[in-house]
Amino acid sequence: MQLRVIGIILTILLLGAAMIASIVFGVTDIPTSTIIDSFIHYDSTSQQHLVIQTTRFPRALIAAAVGASLAVAGAIMQVITRNPIASPSLFGVNSGASFMVVIASGWLGFTGMQSLTLFALAGAAVSGAIVFVLGSIGRDGMTPVKITLAGASIAAFFASLTQGFMLSSGKMFDQVLIWLVGSVAGRNMAMLHGVLPYMAAGMIIAFALSRQLNVLGMGDDIARTLGQRTAAVKWLSSAAVILLAGASVAVAGPIAFVGIIIPHIVRFVIGSDYRWVIPYSAVLGAILLVVADIGSRYIAMPKEVPVGVMTAILGVPFFVYIARKGRRSA
Repeated sequence: MQLRVIGIILTILLLGAAMIASIVFGVTDIPTSTIIDSFIHYDSTSQQHLVIQTTRFPRALIAAAVGASLAVAGAIMQVITRNPIASPSLFGVNSGASFMVVIASGWLGFTGMQSLTLFALAGAAVSGAIVFVLGSIGRDGMTPVKITLAGASIAAFFASLTQGFMLSSGKMFDQVLIWLVGSVAGRNMAMLHGVLPYMAAGMIIAFALSRQLNVLGMGDDIARTLGQRTAAVKWLSSAAVILLAGASVAVAGPIAFVGIIIPHIVRFVIGSDYRWVIPYSAVLGAILLVVADIGSRYIAMPKEVPVGVMTAILGVPFFVYIARKGRRSA
């Protein structure tokens, strides 16, 4: 246990270093002394201070919050579905949330983060419910293969609807194209404040359920034998996933693969005790997205590549590895 405590402290320090690097590095590098000065002696007439406080610092915070949320959502989905490739992006949750945000912003004219977040949560809930129902049809109930096929189908369905609505309006296409790839550029503190309560609620539920998730991971039959109300645990877990994924999509778009990569790395390093998997996933997910965002600034300098492209570059080989590993063990 001491090693795990030391490990979580070290990863938190690493996250802090990554966030400082996110503020320092960009098209124009900013000295660390200037960053410190912007917090202690803020000067509204200084261009560098303005860039730090209105652009780079909020961007680093949002990347960390979104990365943590997606990683924890992925970890929860993998245990409640008993599927190693479960994640908000592959199981249609992000696609449903994205579709509703596009409808809300492009067709209904909503612009406030609170409104868009509510639409994203509704879309995530609807798509997640459809996947759960489709994956549970049949005498054998929910199986990894059925839930995967249902998730892929619903993800493709909502993605197609989203593209159709975008193509119907050239203006809408221009407005949401980069957001649909997944990006934390151009975000501000007001946007973070709009989604933070939902992310915090999802995290609280996830931490509160960590012991129950350990029991659920043994299988539904064993969990029931031990007196667990598995249906209640799954419903609460699903609520946490919807809050975390929906809020993340609302502020940063449907960023993929974070929910797959991080839980596997965490379980490989510290085991499957969800009392530790949840906090480690949160911190490492935050680190991954912050570092990916830094890397996205250098691929096509001076232009930036959306961070969703970076996570895809990292995630696709990892996804193939997990899929091949699962096939060999089957």
